[in-house]
Amino acid sequence: MPQFPSEQLLTFATVLSEGTLEAAARMLHITPSAVSQRLKALEQSTGRVLLQRSNPAQATEAGEVVLRLARQVGQLEADAGNELGLDGGSPQLALPIVVNADSLAVWFLKALAQVSGSLNVTFDLHRDDEQHSTSLLRSGTVMAAVTATPEPVQGCRVESLGIMRYLPVAAPTFVARWFPGFPTGLDGAALNAAPTVDFDRKDTYQWAFVQSWVKAEGGPVPERKGPRHYVPASQDFGDAIRLGLGWGLIPEAQCGPDIADGRLIELAPGQPFDVPLYWQRWRTASSALDTLSETVRKVSAQYLRRP
Repeated sequence: MPQFPSEQLLTFATVLSEGTLEAAARMLHITPSAVSQRLKALEQSTGRVLLQRSNPAQATEAGEVVLRLARQVGQLEADAGNELGLDGGSPQLALPIVVNADSLAVWFLKALAQVSGSLNVTFDLHRDDEQHSTSLLRSGTVMAAVTATPEPVQGCRVESLGIMRYLPVAAPTFVARWFPGFPTGLDGAALNAAPTVDFDRKDTYQWAFVQSWVKAEGGPVPERKGPRHYVPASQDFGDAIRLGLGWGLIPEAQCGPDIADGRLIELAPGQPFDVPLYWQRWRTASSALDTLSETVRKVSAQYLRRP
């Protein structure tokens, strides 16, 4: 059975988080040669190549297993030191979390603010689409995720947070140009023919909304997507729609006041697009993860609809 010295695990995880051996050496206050020696010893003990020496460095498939172990051991050591009062006032090992952009913009940062006020922690946030975020859990890159995937990743537990409701909206000038006679004459085909704002190329929500509308009408589903703008930032995404670049789905918490004031028009009243969200976290016993999970549960309940 191979042994995994904590300093080797810490060095391995630091190289992956910092991207290079040199950056990891600066973070750990050791020489690059010492970093290299620790990595070599870890690979020799496992009998596997764990690291792709690319720029940035990446874990191999075997390295992802070791990275998960390194994260877990590091968090357990940090928790133990904190409980024993041995942290010396320094922050705990950062909690790596993946979350989608809309949750970040609407409610998740509020949860982190509460946690940081009660625990001596830092956060390493990764932004990814909620349909794809579990891949970072599997690789060991993060310890927790806001995700649309209800099936638990191996080694994780999952709980429902609630529903993020989106509304299809557009600026009045856009509606007047592309949907004359609105609300009559607007159907799924017309919506698909008009310019759409997508967050990025992983964003399938607008396309899924068009498809669901067409299917409800009993018509043929369009074979291809219409013209699209890609705006990969939550605030800028909403601003692009408010400025009339295209139509899109915005969380109701963000677009509700604009609809009430007439700055945005809801294109399909009574037809929201609902996305169930889940919280997945490692099963590893950790007081920091427990506190984070409890806070996420409470704050999300204030902003998400119940199933």
